[in-house]
Amino acid sequence: MTDDDGFALPPFDAAEGLQKLQRELRALGLAERGGVFERRGMAIAKVVLDGGVLQASTVKRPARSSPEWTHKTLRSSAELRDAVADLKKKLALWSDRDD
Repeated sequence: MTDDDGFALPPFDAAEGLQKLQRELRALGLAERGGVFERRGMAIAKVVLDGGVLQASTVKRPARSSPEWTHKTLRSSAELRDAVADLKKKLALWSDRDD
């Protein structure tokens, strides 16, 4: 991937991306337990380093038993930012519904 000036973007460092995503999830108020990020005891997200990419999963709706997951493969910093922004929107909707 290059921009208009001909400079190549730096390669995606998946390990660094994993750390950044974990920090972002904690900043959103999610607690990590066993590799799964939870809110109020309900699974919300999980992320796994898979070679040079991140496998991120979020629930369609919070549920105490057997949540339904949606999966995304994150291959760049831009995809990681989009995934965090998406999750922020979902958390806001779920919080509004809970109140």
